[in-house]
Amino acid sequence: FGSGRESASPNMSGVWLVQSTELAFVMEPNDDIVVQEQPLVLYCQVEGIQPITTTWRKNGMMMVDNENAFMLANGSLYISRFQKLRADRSSDEGEYDCMAQNRFGLVVSRKARIQAATMSEFHIHPQSAVVEEGGVARFQCQIHGVPEPVILWQKNRVPIDTENKRYTLLPKGVLQITGLRAKDSGIFHCVATNIANVKFSREARLTVSGSHSSVYKDPMILVGPENLTLTVHQTAILECIATGNPRPIVSWSRLDGRPIGVEGIQVLGTGNLMISDLTVQHSGIYVCAANKPGTRVRRTAQGRLVVQAPAEFVQHPQSISRPVGTTAIFTCLAQGEPPPQITWVKNGQILEPTNHVKLKNNNR
Repeated sequence: FGSGRESASPNMSGVWLVQSTELAFVMEPNDDIVVQEQPLVLYCQVEGIQPITTTWRKNGMMMVDNENAFMLANGSLYISRFQKLRADRSSDEGEYDCMAQNRFGLVVSRKARIQAATMSEFHIHPQSAVVEEGGVARFQCQIHGVPEPVILWQKNRVPIDTENKRYTLLPKGVLQITGLRAKDSGIFHCVATNIANVKFSREARLTVSGSHSSVYKDPMILVGPENLTLTVHQTAILECIATGNPRPIVSWSRLDGRPIGVEGIQVLGTGNLMISDLTVQHSGIYVCAANKPGTRVRRTAQGRLVVQAPAEFVQHPQSISRPVGTTAIFTCLAQGEPPPQITWVKNGQILEPTNHVKLKNNNR
């Protein structure tokens, strides 16, 4: 926090100029994902009365210049070759912040989370399947990576036709094929790509067998919605694959009876629910129902969606001046889901309650 005082100095015309003594960030470091062995610059630029001393911390520990990481003349931090794991078992990953200080006070930047771009091996590969004509096939790939890998599918080593409405691609590596035909038989695999790597899954064979379309089958849900915990503004995909003869009609509802609405809602394929630009109000238990046409025969499956909101400040503390012996009150309000906890910092050190310092949590 700055002191809220001002300094005065004459210009060349003899007119006195008033300049704020408060330090303020012009640029702060941002979260980033970095390709290993590439350089990285974390920006930190402060304005205020000179001299200003800038220092950097990593995971709360003061940093010292070395041949791999050093501070530039403008206060930014330069890492020449970013590595997830070095020979000495150290890592360039972590939380970085910069501190700036002049004779009037000290300010601390936001923490920037820096991660190395990575991609694991596939931990779920597509499995071969034999499915009756007219039925539903589902293949799945799962792989971890930072940033999240983009997964595409190939059939017989050629990208699948995304214009085919019977083929539905869901994020996180699910391929659904409805109304199967003999020509859908073939070899399927997925390709995962991010800035770190490109990887190919194992292959799986789809065999479409003869049709038994005249045989009545009760509705059945092959795959229902999973429990999901996501963050506001993300997109939720609630999966629902149903089979039966005649083909069941898939519908969605909320267990609490509240309407799902139409804003940002889209149905993918024959029954998957996509909710884009999530808000906290989207949290709830969602029910997928497979209904036999013209009857009350139905099967259901449900999944819980939890939408979290990152902490954000609603009201920032303001700089003030008070005579010695009087009371100073700083107000800071934050909101988020789950509700955030506020920590006060004075000159870079956590402020604890004392006989003359009182802390009260007024978060929304």
